[in-house]
Amino acid sequence: MLLTANGLGDQVPYTALAQKALLSNPSDSNSLVNQLTDSRWLPVVKLYNFATQGLTVLQNPKVQATLANAYAEVTWRQSLDAATPGLSNAMTFRGEAATITSVDQILGDPIMRTVVTTALGIPKQIAFQDLTAQEKSISDRVDITKFKDPNFVDTFTQQYLIAAQAAAATAASGASLDSLAIQAEGLVV
Repeated sequence: MLLTANGLGDQVPYTALAQKALLSNPSDSNSLVNQLTDSRWLPVVKLYNFATQGLTVLQNPKVQATLANAYAEVTWRQSLDAATPGLSNAMTFRGEAATITSVDQILGDPIMRTVVTTALGIPKQIAFQDLTAQEKSISDRVDITKFKDPNFVDTFTQQYLIAAQAAAATAASGASLDSLAIQAEGLVV
């Protein structure tokens, strides 16, 4: 629940990483949380500061209420994604786009990375390239200073949603074709 409520739900399978990251000291430049490329960890570690406060911070009713509300919002956004693929990411992007100051900030945040690369038509395989090539691929296609302009952000977000929905439709039709092929194989055999 803690990871999901704090935007790290995709990290739930990695319990050892989560435990070590959450217990690391954000003030120590050599601690795990400061070594991770995923920029979502540091604010969460700073917020709860388990390294010095331990788990007692979770006994605070205000913290519990905040966690419950954040978890409810995440599950609500997931339900939105079921109806409109990518809508949750689009909402997050719209809310945070004006804070983007570098391509590395985009690459270090999975939601920002997904929205920007999808909207720009950059394949997911970009992740296998070195960092300089990834940065160039994005900076050649978009001027990140434009993310300060709400009109540009709206247009960019719509571009992402169109691409995300097209990808979801393609995946769904592929799954339907696979299902039909399996059914047909059963009839033939």
